[in-house]
Amino acid sequence: MKVKFNLLLLCLGVFFSCQQSKPADSQKPEESPKAVESPKIKKGMIKVTILYPNGEGKTFDMNYYEHNHMPMVASMFGDALKFLSIDKGIASGRPNTPMPFLAIGHLYFETLSAYEKGLEPYVDSIRKDFPKYTNVQPVIQISEVLE
Repeated sequence: MKVKFNLLLLCLGVFFSCQQSKPADSQKPEESPKAVESPKIKKGMIKVTILYPNGEGKTFDMNYYEHNHMPMVASMFGDALKFLSIDKGIASGRPNTPMPFLAIGHLYFETLSAYEKGLEPYVDSIRKDFPKYTNVQPVIQISEVLE
């Protein structure tokens, strides 16, 4: 599966931090095929959320993550990956406080076993790519979509 795309996140054991990028209004992201052609997210799907906490000295290259890392991850999972998205942290819920996360990635699968089977052969390759875009140890949450 060839994926040509600009958005979306990683799986089990990912590391991130943020790098300054151009203002949002000066960058027009390209549409991701997964984002455009993806089926509706349904109740019962498995959502893998990868959170990259913010903090002093943390770095994250969003451009690399968006244009290189996530397309690589999407191609590794192939058809098992139903939808993915990338969130770029811009603010916290309280004024004048740092954003809690530099980036958050979401991967959607039909079943937990589809995620696990898709990840298993590539986990080392995915982890080896982390230093290319971040020095952050990610926090991973796997959940079931209820609505």
